[in-house]
Amino acid sequence: MAYLGTLLSAMLATVGVAFAIAALGYLIGGIEIKGVSLGTAGVLLVALLYGILTNFVPSFTVGGKEIELMSDAIKAQYSTISNIGTAMFVTAVGLIAGPKFFRTFNKKSMAYIVMGVVIILTAAAVGIVIILLSGVDASLLVGIMTGALTSTPGLSAAKEVSQNADGLVAGYGIAYLYGVLGVVLFVQIIPKLLRVDMAAEREHFRAANAITLKPIARRLTQLEPFGFFPFFLAIGLGYIIGAIKIPGINFSLGASGGTLVAGLIIGHFGHIGPLNCTIQKETLNFFRELGLVLFLIGAGVPGGVNFVSNVKVSYFLYGVILTTVPMLVGFLLAKYVFKLSIFNNLGSITGGMTSTPALGALISTAGTDEVSSAYAATYPIALVMVVLASKLMILFF
Repeated sequence: MAYLGTLLSAMLATVGVAFAIAALGYLIGGIEIKGVSLGTAGVLLVALLYGILTNFVPSFTVGGKEIELMSDAIKAQYSTISNIGTAMFVTAVGLIAGPKFFRTFNKKSMAYIVMGVVIILTAAAVGIVIILLSGVDASLLVGIMTGALTSTPGLSAAKEVSQNADGLVAGYGIAYLYGVLGVVLFVQIIPKLLRVDMAAEREHFRAANAITLKPIARRLTQLEPFGFFPFFLAIGLGYIIGAIKIPGINFSLGASGGTLVAGLIIGHFGHIGPLNCTIQKETLNFFRELGLVLFLIGAGVPGGVNFVSNVKVSYFLYGVILTTVPMLVGFLLAKYVFKLSIFNNLGSITGGMTSTPALGALISTAGTDEVSSAYAATYPIALVMVVLASKLMILFF
């Protein structure tokens, strides 16, 4: 029995659990119902369920050996997994979009900036209405809003001015589940409801966004064959950029915003002096998917823990509203005012909703990672807006 306890303890170490969650998540995510599947977001669902389980069974004893499933130390380990995953995913997105991003940034790109502003302002307006009508604590509601928008930077910014940090985090955990799954399902269901011919749309989209990239006209030094140097360099540079704070408003891009910007810059130039910083597309796709999985596991397990201990039906419904309304407003704005293609429309929504998992689902649905450009164009302004909105709502309400 003692040996069995030791074996179980090793199997249930955080790393072992993370891989088990990933494997089961992919099994569930691969199930299709009328052409709609969770895809990689299946990993989030399993992670949340595991987090919920640990509320009821935080530990057990085998052969006199106590085996912990959840503790403050284990939560910290999941936070580290989430941070690593976010850095990998967002950096890969920036590096993929970088070679074309700045070359396509023109007057038409203003649509993406407006989309980011409108989506977040809509969420903030809806949140304020809920506070005024229901009397719910502003910190709790802001937590629900940042969870509905899956915005960790918004949550972090709100913590700086909140007098109710526990309520803030609880609200985030309550709304996070629908905040992720709602947008993931939205980007898959909308093309089916509109009966979009995905193959034809994909061909038209690629033709409309085709850009000939000029090769670098000099010999560059390749430090290693896999692209690890530029990838890790982008992450390191991104953390430096993300840590820079604007005086007065105490605003920073954070790790996710900083790594996105760094990825875009390095992806755009493709070299630093004589050093080659280009990376094979297949390698970036691998980094992107692995990062997404780690992010979903690291965020999902603690999210499941918070969900059970703080959930109320009314709070969950507020989260549903704060995810759905801004998303629909953004979709209608992009479709009827800016007349964006369905891929650019949905790509911009994933950026405006700051939804990392939804971008992964959209790439799979669209069959092209070119949709990352719309995400990358909308995400930074949405990030700035949600950080500002979160702070101001707590300060004034």
